[in-house]
Amino acid sequence: MFDIKAIRENPKFFDDAWARRGLKPLTEELIKLDAQLREKQTDLQDCQARRNDASKAIGIAKSKGEDASSAMSEVANLKIRMTTLEDEVRVLSDQLNAALAGIANIPYSEVPDGADEEGNVEVRKWGDIPSFDFEPKQHFDLGEQLGQMDFDLAARMSGARFVLLRSDLAKLERALAAFMLDMHTTEFGYEEVSVPLLVRDQALFGTSQLPKFEEDLFKTTSDHYLIPTGEVPLTNMVRDSIVEEEKLPIRLTCLSSCYRSEAGSAGRDTRGMIRLHQFQKVEMVSITAPEQSSDELERMTSIAEEVLKRLKLPYRVVMLCTGDMGFAAHKTYDLEVWLPGQNGYREISSCSNTGDFQARRMKARCRPKNDKKTRYVHTLNGSGLAVGRTLVAVLENYQQADGSIKIPDVLIPYMGGQEVIFSS
Repeated sequence: MFDIKAIRENPKFFDDAWARRGLKPLTEELIKLDAQLREKQTDLQDCQARRNDASKAIGIAKSKGEDASSAMSEVANLKIRMTTLEDEVRVLSDQLNAALAGIANIPYSEVPDGADEEGNVEVRKWGDIPSFDFEPKQHFDLGEQLGQMDFDLAARMSGARFVLLRSDLAKLERALAAFMLDMHTTEFGYEEVSVPLLVRDQALFGTSQLPKFEEDLFKTTSDHYLIPTGEVPLTNMVRDSIVEEEKLPIRLTCLSSCYRSEAGSAGRDTRGMIRLHQFQKVEMVSITAPEQSSDELERMTSIAEEVLKRLKLPYRVVMLCTGDMGFAAHKTYDLEVWLPGQNGYREISSCSNTGDFQARRMKARCRPKNDKKTRYVHTLNGSGLAVGRTLVAVLENYQQADGSIKIPDVLIPYMGGQEVIFSS
């Protein structure tokens, strides 16, 4: 969300930046609405000043025993006019705020231009693509043949896009999450947090899911929303607060279930665990001073990569173009893991720097040492990793000819020494 004053002062900068995202020029409309609002605010202030003067005149007239009816009539008329102006200011303010809230963040200069994922730029690759002396299977075939991944049973309980894992695959999912959390907290300075899975609308507004993406969310009858990502509660931990800059960066991580309606994804990944309504994810969030956020994005991305390296899963890093980047992002790296069953790379992590875009919505500030002035923090978020998709990658990359699954070395301690998953 942007400061309308900044838009007034440099409209070309904003229109040029939004044009890179395929948006039409917006500043003329915003500035016109802002001018109408400021005109009404000025009228209201003038009325308030005139009412105050008239009220004083009433007091003076009465103290002298003079007729105060003219001033009293003026005050009554001004009160009616002020009520009308207050309503007009409220409506215009709501319109302006709604317009600003619905506009995407501006991309950093180094973000490549492009209309869709075809414009993304590969930054680097890691790992060797595995070769098999048999036809590699997709994860859902492997899981079902093991007797430990059941989509039909889940569908009878919950409908499409749910899965039930059991036995060693359930254990493997838990092992992956524990491994990721241990790495983030013991080696990279992240504080583990247990977060609520239900939040109010203001929390989702702060991280930009609302109002634009409400159709992607699950809402309860109590006006709570199920979180679509751990980013929401973690980032909102600094909502309406001022953080001393010497305490930055703040690095937070959590394991949470995530819930998404997958609106608009009909026909995409209808089989398997790639696109579910409910899934687990280990999230990373950083709160930084403005000067720290660019370096922090590189650090966060490298940590997500380290998870894949230790699991020995081939991947590539791509920088998202302007047309494929998320609504709140200044800059985003996606990590795409190799899936032999699909013979291609699929997203497993997305790491984004949102700058002060979310902080302005949350009113989250920082204060330099020995300085009374505050400024907005920068916020970053990244998957470290999506647990279900990581399980998919392990199944497909570590599959054996007989349908069994080797356990990656780093996970064997988390599996109680077990080295292979066989059918139940």
